[in-house]
Amino acid sequence: MNPIYNFSAGPAVLPREVLQQAQNEMLDWQGCGMSVMEMSHRGKEFMSIIETLENDLRELASIPRNYKILFLQGGASSQFAMVPMNLLRGKKNADYIVTGQWSSKAAQEAQRYCTVNIAASSESASFTYAPKQNTWQINQSAAYLHYTTNETIGGVAFNWTPELSENSDIPLVADMSSDILSRPLDVSRYGLIYAGAQKNLGPAGLVLVIIRDDLAGDALPGTPTLFDYQVHIDNASMYNTPPTYAIYITGLVMKWLKQQGGLAVIEQMNIRKAAILYDLIDNCDFYHCPVVRSDRSRMNIPFTLKNAALDATFLNQTEANGLIQLKGHRSVGGMRASLYNAMPLEGVVRLVEFMQEFADKHG
Repeated sequence: MNPIYNFSAGPAVLPREVLQQAQNEMLDWQGCGMSVMEMSHRGKEFMSIIETLENDLRELASIPRNYKILFLQGGASSQFAMVPMNLLRGKKNADYIVTGQWSSKAAQEAQRYCTVNIAASSESASFTYAPKQNTWQINQSAAYLHYTTNETIGGVAFNWTPELSENSDIPLVADMSSDILSRPLDVSRYGLIYAGAQKNLGPAGLVLVIIRDDLAGDALPGTPTLFDYQVHIDNASMYNTPPTYAIYITGLVMKWLKQQGGLAVIEQMNIRKAAILYDLIDNCDFYHCPVVRSDRSRMNIPFTLKNAALDATFLNQTEANGLIQLKGHRSVGGMRASLYNAMPLEGVVRLVEFMQEFADKHG
């Protein structure tokens, strides 16, 4: 059977080694006679799984001890409400940087709870760049500043970390759903980080939250119990039944990342994969990427064909060649190749070879 290379933006490709281990342990996890899906989340077996996951994650991302790690449900979209509910802490304003659909949705949701200041936006340029920090209009009374490090749909990334030293009392909040653990991370620069799991971490159903411990414990009056970070901290992510199987798979992915050599090694591989595809796009007038070069994502690469009438043919032929899920998001059209950590180099090489052949034939 010829290999299938899955370029889906999420749920996305997982390391083959992880899936094989999960297959081997499906009916009997390490001799306990049960599948992980059958375990009590409070039993010793599952407790060892979630504790190992937290320890491995702390090691991989060098997460300081004054940051709490939470494994929650609801996906990253639940955090659009949880962030203002928990981080306003008596203030009435929050700042948002808007660079695409996900940061825009986060800002819209926050408007339910506070006055949102759009400190910077690239909407006027169809979300094709990340605004430089010297253009931001930061509100000095903001409770926090929120941005999305990588816009999955538009392929715009912040390839730098904002510096808020002049506004040190304003916590930096980041949605890292589509690029977390794709490169080394200085967690201490942030007040809170959140990420849906279904791109670089594991399967859908889990959201990771990393929060500095002084930011929890002062949720808005009326905040639902399950939306209070402090409740989850106090109960070690066990206030309700957590997404146990998603946590297990994410734990296997952490082990896989460590086996690859850690985040510095993974970053170099991600740089190489993205460069191969961008080089083809930029040096072939048959394809075009709309994103400003300095702000291009390594994880999600959107591109269009010179002749949009060929889109359906392109997609049919890529799928026939084992290159799947390349259709762009319905809101923007075109194509999109997602090159998450688990996408092997050979998948990108095969895609580029096909794209060159297609351009030669139809150009």
